[in-house]
Amino acid sequence: MSAELITEPAALSDLCRTLAGAEWIAVDTEFLRERTYSARLCLVQVASHDVVAIIDPLALRGDGLAPLVELLDRAALRKVLHAARQDLEVFHDLEQRVPAPVFDTQVAAAYLGYDDQIGYAALVAALTGVTLDKAHTRADWSLRPLSAAQLQYAADDVHYLRPVYEALHEQLAQRGRLAWVEEDCRRLTEASLYRNDPAEAWRRLRGGADLAPAGQQALCALAEWREREAQSRNLPRAWVLRDEVLFELARHLPETTQGLASIRGLEDSARRRHGEAILASIATARQAEAVERWPRLLPLTPAQNALAKQLMSRIRELAQQLALAPAVMATRRDVERLVRGAEPAQLFHGWRAELVGPALVALLQPAREHPASR
Repeated sequence: MSAELITEPAALSDLCRTLAGAEWIAVDTEFLRERTYSARLCLVQVASHDVVAIIDPLALRGDGLAPLVELLDRAALRKVLHAARQDLEVFHDLEQRVPAPVFDTQVAAAYLGYDDQIGYAALVAALTGVTLDKAHTRADWSLRPLSAAQLQYAADDVHYLRPVYEALHEQLAQRGRLAWVEEDCRRLTEASLYRNDPAEAWRRLRGGADLAPAGQQALCALAEWREREAQSRNLPRAWVLRDEVLFELARHLPETTQGLASIRGLEDSARRRHGEAILASIATARQAEAVERWPRLLPLTPAQNALAKQLMSRIRELAQQLALAPAVMATRRDVERLVRGAEPAQLFHGWRAELVGPALVALLQPAREHPASR
């Protein structure tokens, strides 16, 4: 089946009317984000049982995607994607909302025993026997005209998503696991996942616990300033200031332009452009009450490490019995939180509360009843 290339508003409206009555559609995107803060959407590929189309947002421009946005908003239409999170972020940035409901074939495959990070080409090969050409994975999709090989590559990303979805859906239904997948996919459509609140930008940084409280406060203020600057100029965060420079500033807390000159990695051009804003952020942080944003976790004790290994072993055992990827049941991070005394909500909600939680609690109970032994 050949793919239709959509470059005119009327053709897009006709396509969306055709797809509006479908139960589900396969969706994929091609975008660029190396030089911008927000991804630049370059192509949207869609397919139903009897339609494959490639939509060119760069040709449509402006509000030309409105019929597609309306189609993706339809609650009765299931959107099938593979490793959906980045695609959903792109759609969220278009209209500040996320298409729903979604069926993520990478998520679904893990519930049938495939690796929880299985790539699209590997899943297509496993379920259809087809080997996809991935020569254009790193292509610059903003360049026009697109070659015939690029268009074929783009079409294949939804053409084969159809049999993959149908095979996964049938197997999950047979095993009574569709509701499990739907529960995890529902979390992918929460808009809060895709909002980049500058006040929360510090959460992206790792290693803040090594700083003194005043340094942590400054790092938070600098991260917030950088996020706002990157958003307003539509630049990658690192093009404003790299993470390591933020940490250097937070360690040394310069108060003057002369102090900025001694910061390792802070280039002259960045110092001239951002110097005042950087110093203002640090000064504001000095005046605020220092709050420990990155609590320091002590390493697990030998007893806790042994318990974590026991829990992971039990998880792998259960996963093998149920033909699930172990990470679907619980991650090493979940387990470490458990042995430290917390109870990750994911493990005690939905199907995991019945199949995973009780098994782990049974192993944890003796340790919690005899804390001195830890």
